[in-house]
Amino acid sequence: MTHATADLYDAHGDSLRIMAPIFRDYGGYREFSGPVVTLKAYEDNSLVRATLEEPGLARVLVVDGGGSLRCALVGDQLAELGVKNGWAGILVYGCVRDSAALANLPIGIKAVATNPRKSVKKGEGSRDAVLRFAEVVVYPGDYLYADGDGVVVAERPLD
Repeated sequence: MTHATADLYDAHGDSLRIMAPIFRDYGGYREFSGPVVTLKAYEDNSLVRATLEEPGLARVLVVDGGGSLRCALVGDQLAELGVKNGWAGILVYGCVRDSAALANLPIGIKAVATNPRKSVKKGEGSRDAVLRFAEVVVYPGDYLYADGDGVVVAERPLD
């Protein structure tokens, strides 16, 4: 079965959670999918770094940055960690930076916008949280599918 979000919707309909179309593509891959790891990290990317340092196992890191446009939670160095450690993608409800470099990396990255300001590093945030943004709820272990048409979330893999 294809992982195109439109085809997934046609096949699975309202059992999917469709994120509001607020995300832009920044990574080298426009299409990515995998099991979800969730983080809440408001203007502090310490936990983002710590998580991307772990083996990704083709998972997708979903970061609830509270929609903040005041600083970036992911830049080229963290995205390179994601590539090196086998993450399939990163979705940020907030900003990224180093967008030109991100576009050349073999990883899917979606975010709301860009901002050149880096985040603080206080070690704050929470992992494996239930996230609520973009008109959906995302649970740790859900499956996320993203492409040029949008982002859909399912309770289980849709292969």
